[in-house]
Amino acid sequence: MKNEQKISVLIITYNEIKHIENVIKNVDFAEEIIVVDSFSTDGTFEKIKELKNVKTIQRKFKNFADQRNFAIQQANCDWILFIDADERIPELLKNEILEEINNSDKIIAFMVKRLYFFKQKRIRFSGFQTDTTYRLFKKGTVKYTENKIVHEMPEIDGKSKLFKNTMLHYCFDSSSHYKYKMEHYAKLKALELFNKGKKSSAYHLYVRPVIKFITNYIFRLGILDGKEGFQICYLSAYGVYFRYQELKNLTLISVGSLG
Repeated sequence: MKNEQKISVLIITYNEIKHIENVIKNVDFAEEIIVVDSFSTDGTFEKIKELKNVKTIQRKFKNFADQRNFAIQQANCDWILFIDADERIPELLKNEILEEINNSDKIIAFMVKRLYFFKQKRIRFSGFQTDTTYRLFKKGTVKYTENKIVHEMPEIDGKSKLFKNTMLHYCFDSSSHYKYKMEHYAKLKALELFNKGKKSSAYHLYVRPVIKFITNYIFRLGILDGKEGFQICYLSAYGVYFRYQELKNLTLISVGSLG
């Protein structure tokens, strides 16, 4: 008889006090839960320490790929399941996960489609309708690409599959929260581009943000998401502008240091 496969759940956190208790309850089907916290200042770490059967490690955040690769090294089970604090696994997806890991011999990685929520409202368009991400891997088959430090991508040694059921993503509580995340990601992306020798231009600063807005709001139907759709598409465009402004600043600093 085939042994039942076990799951290590990995969660990377920074200031997730609103979500951390619920997400840990959501993944209580795992054999072990490991949280890698980047020295949260809002009580997240203290709250985790109160919860049972959770291993917590505090580690300075360098970038997402680096933090995920460190988390992978801590896992002890047959399978690794990454989940962000603001994501949830519905019952149907949980059952599919457990069925797949115990019956799929050749598949070593699984992708999942996420349903987005903004201020508790389901966002059906605005560029989010095709979002899929890798979340489940067989241990020893994956590593995240170190030079892609934001929107990190795993290197997978084997076949992958898309789950039929979806994950819920309560990604933004407010416009200010979304703006903060856009700026955080933009800074990391700017550093990634800078490390590749890329430079900012007037086109990147003023044309690309407009293209981003029009693409998401008009062609990807953000207009159908109401005022929330407008806010999301505007802030996504702002994130593009902020990225290239940061890249410009990095270039100026580099030139100044050489002078």
